[in-house]
Amino acid sequence: MWDEVTRPPREEHVAAVVSLARTAEARCGDVVVVALDGPSGAGKTTLAHGIELALAPTGPVAVVHMDHLYPGWDGLAQAPRLLTAQVLEPLSRGERAAYRLWSWVREEWTGTREVPPCRFLVVEGCGSSVQPAGGYAAVSVFVDADTALRMRRGIDRDGEGYRPQWQRWADQEAALFSADATRERADLVLDTSSL
Repeated sequence: MWDEVTRPPREEHVAAVVSLARTAEARCGDVVVVALDGPSGAGKTTLAHGIELALAPTGPVAVVHMDHLYPGWDGLAQAPRLLTAQVLEPLSRGERAAYRLWSWVREEWTGTREVPPCRFLVVEGCGSSVQPAGGYAAVSVFVDADTALRMRRGIDRDGEGYRPQWQRWADQEAALFSADATRERADLVLDTSSL
């Protein structure tokens, strides 16, 4: 499944992001938000896991996976606003934040998850640094890889049954990233093709 990390991230990628995060000025109240954006299968979840472990000695770290926020296969464009309203705006005001969880099996909202108190918030997933959410990110990272490799990773991860959804989602990614200039606005662009 998408959240099962099976290989380690490249150490130099983790080090580069952590270095930026440790010196970044918070834009979300007192919370330093690290947004790991980019297309599916690029390695964002893997990188998020490495960053979470590396930042933990510096202060409390929380992780939000955008896959919990997308309202279905056609919901990518809505997700940055959901992230902003449910997580980033409350945190910026020093309030507790919680977000609704989407069930991909039941195709409906199925509960909520609280964001624990943290100094660093790693948000990983497509759209995590797209506006309006991008304005709260102290560090924006665009993670990418070769298109065919990303698709192979995605199918290996999620199963052959998801192949029909791949292009449907990729088309939404391309439109969203183009309109937002997400890659161009990133503080750091990482290519994980060699993982």
